[in-house]
Amino acid sequence: MELNVIQKIAIFALPVIFAITLHEAAHGYVARMFGDRTAEMMGRITLNPLRHIDPIGTILVPAITIFLGGILFGWAKPVPVNFGNLRHPKRDMLWVAAAGPGANLVMALFWAAMVKFAHLIVGSDYAQPLALMGMAGVSINAILAALNLLPIPPLDGGRIAVSLLPARAAYALSRVEPFGLFILLALLFTGLLGTLIGPVYELIQTVSLAVFGLNF
Repeated sequence: MELNVIQKIAIFALPVIFAITLHEAAHGYVARMFGDRTAEMMGRITLNPLRHIDPIGTILVPAITIFLGGILFGWAKPVPVNFGNLRHPKRDMLWVAAAGPGANLVMALFWAAMVKFAHLIVGSDYAQPLALMGMAGVSINAILAALNLLPIPPLDGGRIAVSLLPARAAYALSRVEPFGLFILLALLFTGLLGTLIGPVYELIQTVSLAVFGLNF
């Protein structure tokens, strides 16, 4: 089914907003578990999308990428985490960082379940829109999980790598953080980003659907 731009935005809007919102809220929640209450004090441990939305990164950029048909790309306002407040900063950083992609994996399974439910109500007026939104949700969360697992600070994968590497290597990698966004944009515009995250994206998407007996 070929969708026009308005239909695409209508189908992708909810999955995009909640994929980014829950990703960020998960960081704050796990940080609080390990001793840092910065996000909580700033009201960022919430499922209210308005607390996390960045007008450019959450709305404009994803809308443009959907319109152009490229890799869905976007971001929310980062949840503030003071790693110095964590009980074991280097070790606990791993769990705080992993919480975001972990939330996306859970959401990919949720949207796959919605696709399965849509198959069970075939004939209903809601079946096709729900199936399309479900597939969009699986795809979006698979992309965000794969993207954020790249070992480039300040992405979650970069923080996970800093947590796992020996002190000297971890320090060297952490110094890349100010240039992380520029590296990411360079990968995006050269087409290398899709090559790097493609296999992980496809794996997450395939497994999420297979759990419910669905094929991509």
